[in-house]
Amino acid sequence: MRKHLAVIALTAAASAGVTGTAQAERNPACPSGVTQIGSTAYVKNYDTTVASVKQFKGCDSNWSYIYVWDQWLSGHRNDFYLITYVSTEPNLTHGYKTGERGQRELWSRAADTLDQCTRAVGRINGDSYFLSAKTSERC
Repeated sequence: MRKHLAVIALTAAASAGVTGTAQAERNPACPSGVTQIGSTAYVKNYDTTVASVKQFKGCDSNWSYIYVWDQWLSGHRNDFYLITYVSTEPNLTHGYKTGERGQRELWSRAADTLDQCTRAVGRINGDSYFLSAKTSERC
């Protein structure tokens, strides 16, 4: 099953014009499961895909998620930290969470925003760089 999910992730990335490895998601704070809403956004550093940013719904909440890709991680093991949250207009932040230095994936806290238009935001902060992406808005 895990191998099958990796193939699906690679197929989806290839159809989006992105290469590298992305993994399937499992939210530890929502054991009943989450469903992705909207499309995946990609954090990029010039032509290199750094991470995927996605928005999910489940457990009566919205969630944001960021995952750092293998190809970028190999050269940046511990010189960054992740931030992710759900955003609503006018630029409000929900479920904000910061990861540990070098952490590869990060889920936001639960955002009580199912009745609002939302987007997921993912950021990678390094010692000398700041990269980010946000998904399209979902209502």
